[in-house]
Amino acid sequence: MRAAALGWFVLRRLLHAVPLLFCVVVLNYALIASTPGDPVTVLVGDFPAPAEYKTQVRHDYGLDQPIPVQVARYVTRVLHGDLGYSFANRQPVLSLIAGRLAATLELTATALGFSSLLGIALGVLSARRPDGVLDRAVRGLATAGYALPEFWVGQMLILVFAIWLGWLPSQGAHAIRGVAPGWAGIADGVRHLILPALALSLRYLALIARITRGAMLEVLGADFILAARARGASERAVLIGHALRNAAAPVITVIGFNLGFILAGSALIETVFGWPGIGRLLFDSIGSRDYPTMMGILLVVSATVVAANLATDILHRMLDPRVG
Repeated sequence: MRAAALGWFVLRRLLHAVPLLFCVVVLNYALIASTPGDPVTVLVGDFPAPAEYKTQVRHDYGLDQPIPVQVARYVTRVLHGDLGYSFANRQPVLSLIAGRLAATLELTATALGFSSLLGIALGVLSARRPDGVLDRAVRGLATAGYALPEFWVGQMLILVFAIWLGWLPSQGAHAIRGVAPGWAGIADGVRHLILPALALSLRYLALIARITRGAMLEVLGADFILAARARGASERAVLIGHALRNAAAPVITVIGFNLGFILAGSALIETVFGWPGIGRLLFDSIGSRDYPTMMGILLVVSATVVAANLATDILHRMLDPRVG
């Protein structure tokens, strides 16, 4: 019975997600296609070209059609799994994104995992002794971490750890000479990953720590916590087994909510560190007015946000069956 109710819950969420993604596709194309500028200028280049040639290029890429017609054609192609053809890179957008997606997932998964684990740990320890030394330090660091711009943090990390100390590389995902075989290649990849992942995770670490602390403080004052301590439960069992378990809902919400934001926000970090992911690809495609690539990346990010929200709702329903 409970499994059937969970199944219907998931089905309803999926039915809500389909029209949402459809609206995202339509709005993305309409907004991007309506922006000032002409991608044909980028395609042709700086040299003077005959008007007939520009007209032919615009016709070949379907840019001479009205916006509603372009939107309808694009939606039809997306439904068939075709995200279009990249003007600037001269290859299908789907294969272009697929070639960059692994690097972005590596960066964002590392940053989100690190910020989630450390943020939850700091929030629990901070709530254990409110207004103590550790609590004040965590709150101060959380405020600073949330306020500092990610790109500035990335530049400071490069300045300190790459330039002054020379401990870590500052650009790319691997050494310029190529990927080394075996453990040497893995170690080199980890060294390149540390700085961008740290810069990307700082803001989310601060947010998760503050949310965890607030939720823990609310739960630690409940009667069942006093009852658990009266029964002689250890402090670790009270904090982890009772308090954190009941305070998990808002923490899961903020982690799932920020999954899409951390994926979209990786564009600045990837640009600062020269990371070869879809964030850097999005930045480059904006400069070259590569509309199909921009729309393809935005569609991937939007689908990730919808999937993350769906997973968060399912986890909430599993923790609390009253969630409808």
